[in-house]
Amino acid sequence: MTQQPLSASEKILKVKEMRQDENSAMTQQEPDYKQMANAVRALSMDAVEKAKSGHPGMPMGMADVATVLFAKYLKFDPRNPLWPDRDRFILSAGHGSMLLYALLHLTGYEKMTIEEIKNFRQLHSLTPGHPEIMKEVGVETTTGPLGQGIATATGFALAERVMSAHFPDLTEHYTYVIASDGDLMEGLSHEGCALAGHLRLSRLIVLYDDNGICIDGATDTSYSDDVTKRFEAYGWDVQTIDGHDIKAIDRAIEKAQKTDTPSIICCKTHIGYGAPEKQGSAASHGAPLGAAEIEGARKNLNWPHPPFEIPEDIAQLWRMVGEKNHSAYEEWENALSQNRHRATFDQVMAGDVSEIIAPLIREIKESFAKDKPKMATRQCSGNVLEILVPALPFLIGGSADLTGSNNTKVEGPGVITKDDYSGQYIHYGVREHGMAAAMNGMALHGGLIPYAGTFLQFSDYCRPSLRLAALMKQRVIHVMTHDSIGLGEDGPTHQPVEHLAALRAIPNFYVYRPCDGVETAECWELALNRHDTPCALALSRQGLETVREASKENMCARGAYILSEGKGKPDVTLFASGSEVGLAVKAAAALSAKKHSVRVVSVPCMDLFFEQDGAYIEELTCNKSVKIAVEAGVRQGWDRMIGAHGYFIGMASFGESAPADVLYKHFGITEDNIVATALAALAKK
Repeated sequence: MTQQPLSASEKILKVKEMRQDENSAMTQQEPDYKQMANAVRALSMDAVEKAKSGHPGMPMGMADVATVLFAKYLKFDPRNPLWPDRDRFILSAGHGSMLLYALLHLTGYEKMTIEEIKNFRQLHSLTPGHPEIMKEVGVETTTGPLGQGIATATGFALAERVMSAHFPDLTEHYTYVIASDGDLMEGLSHEGCALAGHLRLSRLIVLYDDNGICIDGATDTSYSDDVTKRFEAYGWDVQTIDGHDIKAIDRAIEKAQKTDTPSIICCKTHIGYGAPEKQGSAASHGAPLGAAEIEGARKNLNWPHPPFEIPEDIAQLWRMVGEKNHSAYEEWENALSQNRHRATFDQVMAGDVSEIIAPLIREIKESFAKDKPKMATRQCSGNVLEILVPALPFLIGGSADLTGSNNTKVEGPGVITKDDYSGQYIHYGVREHGMAAAMNGMALHGGLIPYAGTFLQFSDYCRPSLRLAALMKQRVIHVMTHDSIGLGEDGPTHQPVEHLAALRAIPNFYVYRPCDGVETAECWELALNRHDTPCALALSRQGLETVREASKENMCARGAYILSEGKGKPDVTLFASGSEVGLAVKAAAALSAKKHSVRVVSVPCMDLFFEQDGAYIEELTCNKSVKIAVEAGVRQGWDRMIGAHGYFIGMASFGESAPADVLYKHFGITEDNIVATALAALAKK
């Protein structure tokens, strides 16, 4: 009788059974787990000592937990570090980076050589002080600012569930996190973990290093939270174990994998485990142990080997760990090759949407240019999304409880819930920082393009996550509406005056401030086509007249461009962004009526403009005309456009509570003031 070929799902099940057999075989070698963990401890304390800088305590304390996790449970393949269905491991306690580097070296990541371990914290090494994203060597995300890793993990775990809803035969993996007291102290961890519990992200497992020590000493000097009750309140499964008991660690992770909620395992550990004098004290947290203490630790750990030397029997056990999932990887690749959705899966993982959106953007631009609506750019953005979201099933939106104000949800695609992950929209609740961190995790996971909204003023609430997105070069799109004093009556607490400048100050973070529907469509196209930078779309609350015509070229792609030009060389050049471009156009008409040649330059993205070639920058900025910049924010940043002696019409204070038109007049951001400023400046020439 001919045997029927296995289906893709049957093959994956078979691979799981093979992994269980492999793990059972390794269980027989459990007495060696302690020495395997000691290899991690030794490399960690040796590297920190050589660098004369670093945090040896956490790696030494969590070595047992990490060893069991990597040896028995973590699905990864050092030969194929970008395997889409690998488990994600996040070291949220990034100060303990040597724990991760030691594990990556021991399990066989080719680039993580012993020389890289010896170059810990040195220039251009693969072993910086805190983990910085290097997926090709097993570093999934940048951590260091505490709380970021554990909150980003919510995004990783959510992305896995969304991808699994669409590709169930190709996506089934866990997100594991090692977190510290400091991670849980940071308020960001509350936002991220509460959201994870609400969405019942059952494949998220946190290993909490509960060592009772922080930089200032014992954690009870500042921290007395009942962590178990806290996480039970979030809807998580909670366990407490001895973090140095191999069997207890094993049982806890096995149980956590089977829950239908996120899991946290509180691991009671000793920081600096093995150090004769510094174990259990803050002295082992953030400084080298010193030669004498390391010698004593080697004796206590029964580790008589020289610095950076791993005996062959222990090295072989770790190499086996690195090889244990290679057959699973090959089976997954085989399943992918036979999957009827392979082309879609590959396209989604590549994330290139340029060909899909190009004709749609052209159509949208032509519609805006033809109808010339007077419309808030937040509404223009909503109209753009009505076209883009159905065409891009893995464009995942959301809002921090401001859906109706941000115009981020479109008709049709469903909401992602704990019961259904197949939708395209997330209700993040009032969690701006947690939202931004989760979006980073979704982008880092791969396959999804996250966008979500809040008010521009609340960029202050999530700035650390925006900065990390820029540092990690991730495509994360923030829709930030109510972008100026134009929001009116809500008053100065809600009116962002310094926020455009503050966001523009972040390297590799693009701030797009479109002036109408045509520019809004172009900015969305740029945001989606740039894979290596996050951005903010700063959008108006108040209605704006359409000033642009449709064009084949994306004019916003150069960051700034000539919107209108007078006859001959300009006497006055008006630079403006967003809602103030319309004012500049009207002022130009008034000045032209007085026989002055006026150039209007729209500046939708200052960051992009200064990436252009020198000739183009000079063409727009280096003439002898009177230069005036107009923006309903502070001046900072505009001197690069207009020079220190140029004129600025905008804000020099916080706002006030009043209708938008009253505020613009009160603060002098008007057509009349632009004209008067220009005439006065011309009179001085």
